Amino acid sequence: MNIIDIINKKRKGENLTYDEIKFAINGFLSGDILDSQMSSLLMAMFINGMSDEETFDMTDIMLESGDTVDLSSINGIKVDKHSTGGVGDKTSLIVVPLVASCGVKVAKMSGRSLGHTGGTIDKLEAIDGFDVNLKEEDFVKQVNEIGCALISQTSELAPADKKIYALRDLTATVESIPLIASSIMSKKLASGVDKIVIDVKVGEDAFMKNIESAKKLAQLMVKIGKNKGKETVCVLTNMEEPLGNYIGNALEVHEAIEVLNNNGPQDLIDVSITLASLMVSLGKNIDFDDAKKEVIANLENGHAYRKFKEMVEYQHGNIDNIPVSKHVFSCKSSKTGFITEINAYKLGMIERRMNENRFNQDNLIDATVGFILNKKVGDYVLENEELIKVYLNTNDVNVKDILDCFEISDMSVPALPLIYEIIK
Repeated sequence: MNIIDIINKKRKGENLTYDEIKFAINGFLSGDILDSQMSSLLMAMFINGMSDEETFDMTDIMLESGDTVDLSSINGIKVDKHSTGGVGDKTSLIVVPLVASCGVKVAKMSGRSLGHTGGTIDKLEAIDGFDVNLKEEDFVKQVNEIGCALISQTSELAPADKKIYALRDLTATVESIPLIASSIMSKKLASGVDKIVIDVKVGEDAFMKNIESAKKLAQLMVKIGKNKGKETVCVLTNMEEPLGNYIGNALEVHEAIEVLNNNGPQDLIDVSITLASLMVSLGKNIDFDDAKKEVIANLENGHAYRKFKEMVEYQHGNIDNIPVSKHVFSCKSSKTGFITEINAYKLGMIERRMNENRFNQDNLIDATVGFILNKKVGDYVLENEELIKVYLNTNDVNVKDILDCFEISDMSVPALPLIYEIIK
């Protein structure tokens, strides 16, 4: 068996065997197969697609390339959630304690920022002292004691996926449904949970640009979960504009706390309630509507916020110390009209540029910068009225670039659904 024959086979559109995929992935991980060769194979997979069986095999091989987390000593059903990524998506900070407050164990491992989207771990590290690097035994102990923990996924989980993803990012092969599905599910399966809820973002500011492709991805991930005996549910949610009003690590923590205190923007509240209700439904094996009643009650009565405070304290964070930049200025509208579009991708990239250290080392992220939106799609704005507040620690920001993220028209646009579909 050799990599040239495997590349040629896939280039011709033929299906690869388990052994051929394993030979390629393990050889790439060990360094025996060159980046250029793996790039060719990934491009052939991207262009010609992959069968369900190939996708199952690739998921298994990446899962087996590293460690898996043993959560068997945690009492009860363990539930996790994942998002395919979106600007302003801070739902994990809300959902994890909210679900735990309903009596369902949440053992969550999350990642850092990717491209224009923020990362849950970066957000948590905006809380002074918060420890995202718990040892496995401490992680398990915390979930048993308080019902939840939120930590950084280790490099030992599905290392083949990490190395392959870096290559996909360089070779324009990211937007492949089978490759995305196997990437997400290999990490989720390695994390050791029993049941999984996945938020599949849909829109111009997401990997999945339309409902059709998002649905295909969701259905494939549900199949992978079923193949491994892990019940998986996917929710298709709108990402045509930022979720919530706050963008930036520390700012998003503040907005999550607002929601947990029964305030905050309605779009963020609604998505969080839907995700949490699905997780509680799976964890307790109860009807979605019954789970939703519990979730809403615990959001309103303060149980969810108290659980968040408890989690932060257990992980040595200081909830009273989440600083944001003191350098703030206002971007005002140049015209009167209705907001018809907010380009979340561009805003995310501008926030990334504002974060001077992010391009150098991930551990030097400036958590204090970001935006607060004063207007969302459908809102009416007057000329010279504030559109967005900017928190920054550099002068290298072009106001015109920020204002160009907003489309303003004389005519309003119909509201799009926030939750498109639930795939089981």
